[in-house]
Amino acid sequence: MRSIKTKLKVNNKQKTILAKHAGVARHAYNWGLATCIAEYKSTKKRPSAITLHKRLVAEVKSENPWYYEVSKCSPQQALRDLDRAFKNFLTVPKHGFPNFKKKGKKDSFYLEGSIKILKGNYIKLPRIGIVKTYEILPSVPLKNVTISKRADNWYISFKYDEQPNPSTKEQDIIGVDVGINALATCSDGTRFDNVKAYKQAKKRLTRYQRSVNKKESGSKNRRKAVKRLGKLHKKVADIRADALHKLTTWLAKNHSTIVIEDLNVSGMLKKRSRDGEVSSPYPIDQEIIN
Repeated sequence: MRSIKTKLKVNNKQKTILAKHAGVARHAYNWGLATCIAEYKSTKKRPSAITLHKRLVAEVKSENPWYYEVSKCSPQQALRDLDRAFKNFLTVPKHGFPNFKKKGKKDSFYLEGSIKILKGNYIKLPRIGIVKTYEILPSVPLKNVTISKRADNWYISFKYDEQPNPSTKEQDIIGVDVGINALATCSDGTRFDNVKAYKQAKKRLTRYQRSVNKKESGSKNRRKAVKRLGKLHKKVADIRADALHKLTTWLAKNHSTIVIEDLNVSGMLKKRSRDGEVSSPYPIDQEIIN
């Protein structure tokens, strides 16, 4: 399957309805988490996603009519995500207890149903209507999409079936050494340098952060400053992601087998920082995640 994530070109009316969907999903998730915590304290059992949804329809929707202004898929998927978060907490190492969601932080929601890609860069979504994207979309059938907000911009992502088209390989096998100064050094001598996006933007990030701190909490000027800071953080993250995508695409297209050493680069960086050789604001693996 191939996955696509692209930016949406939305007007103010569409921004409002998208924000409503994200708000309902966040409210359902937080309500479900609070309900699970209270239920477990009294009965030592956690309700399933299906049970939570039945209670949501009976108890919450009747008291909050704005639930009916958005697609029913949004709160349903939020409760499924909560159920998966609890399962990960119980079964997957290093997964923490689910946290309550905050407004404006990783806003997203899920849609399914009558979704159709129209000619060019238009897509029809249930309860939202026809939305324009910045890229030409493939004419493929879709069952569901995820819409998310990042740095005051909305993005849509989806997956679709694609016939694989293997490329001709230049080498059968290649080794990759992940480092600190270089992003990767390959066994054939190819070297990919670290882009050092954070270092290049550090002065502006510091200035924008200082500007946010000076603004009064809750004011319009503070919201503007936060948006400007978020856009710069997104730019840094996009530069890192672009470098990683170029590296992994080159490796996958030109080599049949890729061997990577099992190395704790984050631990190495911390050790060298304690020794005074390298100073970094956060570990390499966190740079990649962000």
